[in-house]
Amino acid sequence: VEFLYCDLASMKSIRQFVRQFRAKNCPLHVLVNNAGVMLVPERKTEDGFEEHFGLNYLGHFLLTNLLLDALKQSGTHSHNARIITVSSATHYVGKLHLNDLQSRCSYSPHGAYAQSKLALVLFTYRLQHLLTANGSHVTANVVDPGVVNTDLYQHVFWVVKVVKWMTAWLFFKTPEEGASTTIYAAVSPELEGVGGCYLYNEERTKSADLAYDEELQRRLWTESCKMVGISDEASRLP
Repeated sequence: VEFLYCDLASMKSIRQFVRQFRAKNCPLHVLVNNAGVMLVPERKTEDGFEEHFGLNYLGHFLLTNLLLDALKQSGTHSHNARIITVSSATHYVGKLHLNDLQSRCSYSPHGAYAQSKLALVLFTYRLQHLLTANGSHVTANVVDPGVVNTDLYQHVFWVVKVVKWMTAWLFFKTPEEGASTTIYAAVSPELEGVGGCYLYNEERTKSADLAYDEELQRRLWTESCKMVGISDEASRLP
């Protein structure tokens, strides 16, 4: 195991990480997008993005795009490279405000978190469409890990913290259990060459209806490219 530092809340850090990774000239078979914050008070990343959207979504959007060449070069017809993005069941209640992705008009921790998780699902479906259109040996899937007992809940109301402390052993997954579907998506032979899936408890399931809106997927992709400063070559594809 080798560690390379990457702060997903910093576009500069992401680009520096990618340069360091490329310099190693090694293959990239699996990319797991798993960083995140939840229900944080209103604050911004160093690039001026609302933190949920900037870290949970835009950081992964930029990282994935900058690593796509390495993934494409590593994948083969019989052994596709895989991109796994961790979303949440919260995306089912999320709304995408294309005219206010930074939640500047009205900030809600719950709304901002749900929007970032919905954006990850939309991104995954659009990414898989583009990978297929380009004939790439790379697949992209999105995972719902379930309710997992981690430090993500540090910003919830104190009453919720007490209830969590009392019931976590009964209702919450352990971190190991929460990681199982991500690992399944990364290595299972059943998913060889299969992309564009929403996975929960190691099974394909249906995501929110809104996530299948192809026009919304395209618009979010184009806007995201503008926000992180990369070329939107994909806009010319169907």
